[in-house]
Amino acid sequence: MEGQGYTGTDTVAIAAASPERRQPFAELGMNEEEYRRVRDILGRRPTSAELAIYSVMWSEHCSYKSSKVHLRQFGDKAPKTDKLLVGMGENAGVVDIGHGLAVTFKVESHNHPSYVEPYQGAATGVGGIVRDIMSMGARPIAVMDSLRFGPADAPDTQRVLPGVVAGIGGYANSLGLPNIGGETVFDACYEQNPLVNALCVGLMKHEDIQRAVAPGPGNQVILFGALTGPDGIGGASVLASANFDDESQQKRPSVQVGDPFMEKLLIECCLELFSEDLVVGIQDLGAAGVSCATTELAAAGTGGMHIDLDAVPLRDATLLPEEILMSESQERMMAVVTPDKVARFMEICGRWEIPATVIGTVTDTRRLVMTWRGETIVDLPPTTAADEGPVYRRPLEPPHDLGALQSDTPGRLTRPSNGDELRRTVLWLAGSPNLAGKTWVTSQYDRYVLGNTVMAMPENAGVVRIDDESGLGIALSLDGNGRYTRLDPYAGAQLALSEAFRNVAATGARPLAVTNCLNFGSPEDPGVMWQFARAAEGLADGCQYLGIPVTGGNVSFYNQTGSTPINPTPVVGVLGVHDDVRRRVNMGLTTDGATIALLGETREEFGGSEWAHVVYGHLGGLPPLVDLKAETSLASVLVSAIRDGLVTVVHDLSDGGLSQTLVESCLRGSLGARITLPGDPFVALFSESVARAMVAVRPGAEARLAALCESAGVPVSQIGVAGGDSLSVTGHGPDGDQQELFSIPLYELREAHERMVPSYAD
Repeated sequence: MEGQGYTGTDTVAIAAASPERRQPFAELGMNEEEYRRVRDILGRRPTSAELAIYSVMWSEHCSYKSSKVHLRQFGDKAPKTDKLLVGMGENAGVVDIGHGLAVTFKVESHNHPSYVEPYQGAATGVGGIVRDIMSMGARPIAVMDSLRFGPADAPDTQRVLPGVVAGIGGYANSLGLPNIGGETVFDACYEQNPLVNALCVGLMKHEDIQRAVAPGPGNQVILFGALTGPDGIGGASVLASANFDDESQQKRPSVQVGDPFMEKLLIECCLELFSEDLVVGIQDLGAAGVSCATTELAAAGTGGMHIDLDAVPLRDATLLPEEILMSESQERMMAVVTPDKVARFMEICGRWEIPATVIGTVTDTRRLVMTWRGETIVDLPPTTAADEGPVYRRPLEPPHDLGALQSDTPGRLTRPSNGDELRRTVLWLAGSPNLAGKTWVTSQYDRYVLGNTVMAMPENAGVVRIDDESGLGIALSLDGNGRYTRLDPYAGAQLALSEAFRNVAATGARPLAVTNCLNFGSPEDPGVMWQFARAAEGLADGCQYLGIPVTGGNVSFYNQTGSTPINPTPVVGVLGVHDDVRRRVNMGLTTDGATIALLGETREEFGGSEWAHVVYGHLGGLPPLVDLKAETSLASVLVSAIRDGLVTVVHDLSDGGLSQTLVESCLRGSLGARITLPGDPFVALFSESVARAMVAVRPGAEARLAALCESAGVPVSQIGVAGGDSLSVTGHGPDGDQQELFSIPLYELREAHERMVPSYAD
């Protein structure tokens, strides 16, 4: 920090006596108006330590100052439900899943650190979201990830991709947590700005819920976990508000370094502390470190706290107080403990070999006071840092090129006109970077550790068993589509929601709640803010219609290279509940002779499609029509049909349309299919209309499935039969006659589908 103008110890007394001393507020991400407001709050200039606190707590990452006005509608429009036990505002949301049990889940970004240092950026992203779940009182039980990179063959992707995947796998595997699903997407807009979004889900009893509060004057403030070092200093305020260029890789000191083995001990230690009711408040140390934990705990509690920074255990004794406050060293927690329980708290930490130190006391002064070397270096109202940061209503207007983009429809693109061309297109899509098998990625993740993973990637959604006796379980899906959202942000957010909703229902689970990670460019760009506002509105309206509340999430701004933002990319996670996971179905065709049926309506919809993207590199027109009513009807049919044993296979239709669904189901089950396409073969194969699923019907259940679909208003048509060792497709030829259009042996499909990502990741 000395390089930014810090010299020696800047005390409150010195600050009051030297009002004109220059301070590096701009270097810390603050503007002049924000800096003046801090001076008004304090009635003097801030000390260096106070400036550090305000700069990180008022950063975009911590305060949501540009997004807050739009995020409020998630609460204002939240559907009424008695399943939501803890909503937005805490470290993670908590929902009731029955049997006295609850789950907490959340997704967050670690985009910028993962570009600067891919392995540690991704690893600490997993570590951070796991601690959010721990801080709610839960045992983490699974993780997921949503990844986006530049073109698969770009040098930058080859630098970032292997490190990110290794970081996620290395950290989660070391924790013993299964990675049950996610997505890996390639697009030129993410070059030099990858998206690394990590989700964690945890399990607890209702009575085990913990809160981030510091009640009770006289209670002790304990910092426990890893020692505090120089890694991650300024990460929340600097990296999360930075545009990327070649110089970004020089910012390595701003990236945290993780120790998953310490975190594993910390998990077990915390769970024992919770089981003995030894804490009255707890907060993980993530973005903004001690600054965030102290101000948020104090603001949410009695309102005051006294902290002795000399008591903070350090890895580097040369750290200045402002560096201690801004450090984002990993694997740290802060607890509030009554004096009579401190000894037992320390005893448990000692048994788990977790360093623990009393660093302060809760007060009722409504001031956060910190001392260092006997001098007062912080004296501020904690609510002003934690809850009363700047709130901006940024200018917003549609991007200047949106009209031209929407007018450039894929209707001008040449479509395959015969069986040979259709065949080549099926193979081309099956082997394209976004649709190709991701075994190279997923093989680095332990999907079945702990023994409760019922389904994992590449299935529709991840499924985890919660209770052996009843079969109670949960399903999770994490989805997004930046191309759709670029064409129509309101619809794009709802399409991400509807796909995750459909994926969860396709396993037999009832969708229950939502988390989200909203990845956008600079909020100072009116076009980006318009995209964000429309996407937030679309997601809030969609959740309201579907009856599933947003429980929490994350906003990641400044995702752009220079002045070019990424495609707006809201990533939506949907959690569902399985009454009995033994009744779930997967997506692989395995029963020879089973009837294959298509549920839902297919329309001619190719805006933002994989076909247009892969074959022509085209983005234009409008995305598929959102139909949330059809999604709810389809979900009800799928859940009922799976529960009643009417279907043996379900696979949703999304990117790549029916073509990709057939490819994946045939390869997953190593069984071919003979398909007869209705209408235009091109539309039938490659349209990306929503609210559709392909099912294999249990023999003899065709009539019951048809009746169920009719009662729900879901179109259903029999399109083929499972069997053989090829995907054979019949349809209308150029002259209108019914004929075999093409046949692809499974070995050829597999070769195309599985060869791409490893060749790019070498």
